Amino acid sequence: MSSYFGFSQNEENISVEKSVFGIQTGLLGIWAHNELKLSNQVALRSEIGFGGLNTSNIKPVVALEPRWYYNLKKRADKNKRIDGNSGNYISLRARYHFHSTKEAERDDLYHVLTVATWGIRRNIGKHFNYEAGVGTGLSFEKDNNKDIDLIPYVAFSIGYRF
Repeated sequence: MSSYFGFSQNEENISVEKSVFGIQTGLLGIWAHNELKLSNQVALRSEIGFGGLNTSNIKPVVALEPRWYYNLKKRADKNKRIDGNSGNYISLRARYHFHSTKEAERDDLYHVLTVATWGIRRNIGKHFNYEAGVGTGLSFEKDNNKDIDLIPYVAFSIGYRF
């Protein structure tokens, strides 16, 4: 019985962290983020920073992203790190890009991007990490009477966890 209760205690410890705060940079931006625990496998990521699709349109951006870290138990069973929410995840990311009033009148700028993403986060040492993700998203824009576009999404970033 004692080994059963000992195993059960370990199961309860396999969870995303209560709160993870950090900064990340990628090819086209820099962001501050926080992940707040919603359940043992789900965290809500909020993000603010500067980003864009290319160097000519890097603007302020805010994002909200619930993430389901689906392989934490498997990683823990293999004695792999799960601290700092290190694991594989599936998410639905919503991002809003701010534009000046003059830019907002252009027909080729999107404001809201919603993306279904599969990604990974891994730790490098105690404070550094990297993330990579791929997905498909919908951009909401004004473009010749076509308001919604299907776009591919690829992300890679390196970060520091406080």
